Amino acid sequence: QVQLVESGGGSVQAGGSLRLSCAASGYTFSDYCMAWFRQAPGKEREGVAAITSGGGTINVEDSVEGRFTVSRDNAKKTLYLQMNTLKPEDTAMYYCAASSSHCLTFREFHYNYWGQGTQVTVSS
Repeated sequence: QVQLVESGGGSVQAGGSLRLSCAASGYTFSDYCMAWFRQAPGKEREGVAAITSGGGTINVEDSVEGRFTVSRDNAKKTLYLQMNTLKPEDTAMYYCAASSSHCLTFREFHYNYWGQGTQVTVSS
C-alpha cells in the first residue's frame, strides 16, 4: 500500500537547521508531484514548498523563501525539505504529500497521499 514516512524533525534553537525526509513506497514516486505542508497548534495546515515530479521546478511559500528549499531523489524515492535559519514561528507538524494530477500547488485537496507528519520545534 502507499506509504509516506517523514523523518528528521526535532527540537532546535532559533537560527539552526534541520533537514526533513519523506520516504515513499507503494506507488511510482517519479510520476507524482510532491509538497510539504505544516500545521502549527491552533492553526490551519498550510503549504510550505512544492516540487514537480522530475524535480526541475519548485514553489516555496513566501514566509520561508530564502530559508527553506525542497528537493527530491527519484532513485531513492525520497523527498527532502532543507530548513535553514529556523524561527520559532516555524514550529509545527510537517507533512509530505503526493499529487498525481497537480504540481506546485498548496491546495490540500489536490494531493492524493499524505504522511503522518514529523514534529519540528524551534525555541528562541
